[in-house]
Amino acid sequence: MEEGRVEEDSPPVSLCARISALKTMAWEEYKSKPISHWILLLLSSAAMLVAFPASSLLSRIYFANGGTSKWIISWVAVAGWPLTALILLPTYFIRKTTPTPLNLTLILSYVVLGFLSAADNLMYAYAYAYLPASTASLLASSSLVFSALFGYILVKNKLNASIVNAIVIITAAVTIIALDSDSDRYGNVTEKQYILGFVWDILGSALHGLIFALSELVFVKLLGRTSFHVVLEQQLGVSLFAFMFTTIGMIWNKDFQGMASEARTFEGGKSSYYQVLIWSTISFQLGVQGATAVLFLSSTVLAGVLNAVRVPITSIAAVILLSDPMSGLKILSLIVTFWGFGCYIYGSYYGSSSGNRDPS
Repeated sequence: MEEGRVEEDSPPVSLCARISALKTMAWEEYKSKPISHWILLLLSSAAMLVAFPASSLLSRIYFANGGTSKWIISWVAVAGWPLTALILLPTYFIRKTTPTPLNLTLILSYVVLGFLSAADNLMYAYAYAYLPASTASLLASSSLVFSALFGYILVKNKLNASIVNAIVIITAAVTIIALDSDSDRYGNVTEKQYILGFVWDILGSALHGLIFALSELVFVKLLGRTSFHVVLEQQLGVSLFAFMFTTIGMIWNKDFQGMASEARTFEGGKSSYYQVLIWSTISFQLGVQGATAVLFLSSTVLAGVLNAVRVPITSIAAVILLSDPMSGLKILSLIVTFWGFGCYIYGSYYGSSSGNRDPS
């Protein structure tokens, strides 16, 4: 019995041995894929880290320089849907595949997700109208909490101790931001507007988490993650319906007619106004394309890492370029948020590794 017990006890693994094992695993992973795979993954990661922060800053620039319409900012977020079609069409010829057959259930799923996406963009537009870009970005990171919760409820994703810990930590970071409202509010924003922006940001994050879980459910139940073109098809269908719903809102609110008057009074003139809108459209779509490619080429863990990195990038860029207020409490919230992302990434990696070890 004693001999058997000794054999079961494994000796502690040194730090050098762990690093060596990671290097070996990384090298084997690198050799297992063609160089084109890594180039595309690098470009996709760069798109996420550059385009999403740029889109957030441009939204804030629109409101800071005289823009007032939340519908316009919501509309430009989905007006770039043809870019997805331009990427999708060549894949049919390159991969010699055919479009996924449409049925009533799949179309209805695109309609529902499109409507939710349009509503989500409108909520975030209200947040950027009243909050500094750095604050709005930090609050939007709470979407990870809702993604984990809705994923557990709807898709039956597992929650381990690290992910639960991440949920608690990110919630604490949001609470810290709420305590800092006095030093974080712009002079032309009332306390009521600040609270409204705060609430819409949290609600938008919750809805974003629901959309993420429902999208995963569509892949699991209706599509299956078989090819990159399937991912693009889903994104194109959702973006198209989101564009249609947002366009209806623009027409109802008479914002297409209002764009001309906004451009005349915009700080910097008409040219600056239309440049902000055009680059907002391009940057948002590039970010979405990059995130889609990262999820398909790598994993949700890497996507989580990049999401964690882009939060401080957005906050620091907003402080430097837009003179956003950065108090001690906001810095603390940023650090706590980053810690929460780290816990989530570790929990996701541990869960996926456990799944690989135990096929059952």
